[in-house]
Amino acid sequence: MKQILALTETLAAVFLLLIALLTATNVLARELFAATIPDWFDGSRLLLAIAMFWGIALATHRGSHISVDILWEHLGAVGRRRLEIAVTALCVAFFAPLAWMVWVKVGSTGTQATSDLRLPLIWFYPVAALGATATALLALHRFAVLWARHLETMKTENQHGS
Repeated sequence: MKQILALTETLAAVFLLLIALLTATNVLARELFAATIPDWFDGSRLLLAIAMFWGIALATHRGSHISVDILWEHLGAVGRRRLEIAVTALCVAFFAPLAWMVWVKVGSTGTQATSDLRLPLIWFYPVAALGATATALLALHRFAVLWARHLETMKTENQHGS
């Protein structure tokens, strides 16, 4: 699992770096040479989609999505575990169909290409779809781990009578 998470982190970071480099290079080219990089906007948009899907996979696995603690602060340990399980189940219920639909989009891409360089979108969409799939699978893994931990905790509490 550590290797999968390391790969996911690396991919998200690399695509984020590529966006920054593409944007900075385009700004420099525009300011210094009065020219822009062809397809810089399409490229940055496609790279952003890829980086977001891989980044969401990490946030989902770590349980570090943006959250509001209004309910969390008022719950005890058991309530917090149950809420975390419910939220993770909701993530699985959302991200699994999302991954499926992204793959459907990959299948319907056909010969679509970027506007300037005519780079085929089929080069970018599957990488984003793999990120969406990683998100769904890591959410499912997190759910399984939380559920097993919850069952073990409940078993221990029942044995000790607490």
